[in-house]
Amino acid sequence: MAEDYPIHEECYVRDMFTRIARRYDLMNCLMTGGRDAGWRREVIRLASLPRQGRLLDLGAGTGALARTALRQAPGCLPIAADFSLEMMRAGQRKAYTQRLEWVAADALQTPFPSQSFDAVVSGFLLRNLVDLRQGLREQYRLLKTGGRMVALDTTRPRPNLFSPLIHWYLHFVIPRLGQWITGDREAYTYLPDSTESFLTAESLAAAIQATGFRQVGFRCLMFGTIAIHWGTR
Repeated sequence: MAEDYPIHEECYVRDMFTRIARRYDLMNCLMTGGRDAGWRREVIRLASLPRQGRLLDLGAGTGALARTALRQAPGCLPIAADFSLEMMRAGQRKAYTQRLEWVAADALQTPFPSQSFDAVVSGFLLRNLVDLRQGLREQYRLLKTGGRMVALDTTRPRPNLFSPLIHWYLHFVIPRLGQWITGDREAYTYLPDSTESFLTAESLAAAIQATGFRQVGFRCLMFGTIAIHWGTR
């Protein structure tokens, strides 16, 4: 792991996302070969929103999940919350934002009352949290009984036949692509490092269950480097 930047320090992470906000969505699309849009659709499907359900897109960045929810469940009431003002400003310039409420909030301690939401969803949030357990407890607190959390994130890949290719892609292709597209190689060195230092999909599922969630499950994607986790309060 690189030692020249403080992994998981809140100010570092906020500053990093501020720097790459303008090209963040483009980079996600390029890095995943456009698969990220389908993953977000699956997150919203798994959220099982009721009619006029309240949804919190936590660590929303540019609000991509909240916008997906508006397309898939037009009657829902989404809030996009993030601690990076620049990311939210970038999102406000996109389509499907006229019905979005934007809130500046820390994912570890949000300003919302307990049991406010039918679903809490997140995209690439959990591995960036300073305190994962507290982040999961906060999501549990925010959900109504029967509400669902669904998280899309990178995950530590288990050794397999494709491990050399995955390592080359994470540590050679992504940093160079990040330098070319955003001018910020460091941010896209952080991404593979934080992925490889994060929990395995099985360990994250266990942490979600230990928080009190039931019906916990997960699905691994993209050669085991991406996972969607879910649970019900």
